[in-house]
Amino acid sequence: MRDKDVSTIDHILEAAFEVFSQNPGASLADVAKQAGVGRATLHRHFAGRDDLMIALTLTAAKELDAAVEDATANCQTYTEGLEAGLNAILPLAARHMFLSTEPASQDPRVTEVYATQTRDLAHDIDMAKAEGTFDPHVPTEWIVQAYENLIYAGWATVVAGDATPKQAAALAWRTLTKGTCP
Repeated sequence: MRDKDVSTIDHILEAAFEVFSQNPGASLADVAKQAGVGRATLHRHFAGRDDLMIALTLTAAKELDAAVEDATANCQTYTEGLEAGLNAILPLAARHMFLSTEPASQDPRVTEVYATQTRDLAHDIDMAKAEGTFDPHVPTEWIVQAYENLIYAGWATVVAGDATPKQAAALAWRTLTKGTCP
């Protein structure tokens, strides 16, 4: 691929994040307009909406992984890392939330990325269990699902304007580690 092609693709992806975060039902023509390219150029790189959504999902996964890596680089425990991960992920709510309703998870590349992320999260939760953060009798898969669903709840809360990313992360962590009791 030529450098020009890469920058055009990146430009289209960035425009798509902007457009779909404002209007998840926007058309590809809306994306092309935001990117400053013609529809033919957009379709030269992405055959249709599904291809674009897959590319956006894979890009979002890389962004999430990078944000978590940066946030956890100096953590001393897995528990600290899990909490720092929430604080890194929730600020991306406005950018990534629209992807939660897209069927890109059917793509094998997306499935593989999600499986890797889930394995890594399960490992970190097992290590946090060993640190005493979570009850060892609660199945790891349950905690993984709770963590992931609290991210979604946090994103929805942020997008609705009911909490800042920092507030949503604190609420998600408190719910995960202490429940909702006083």
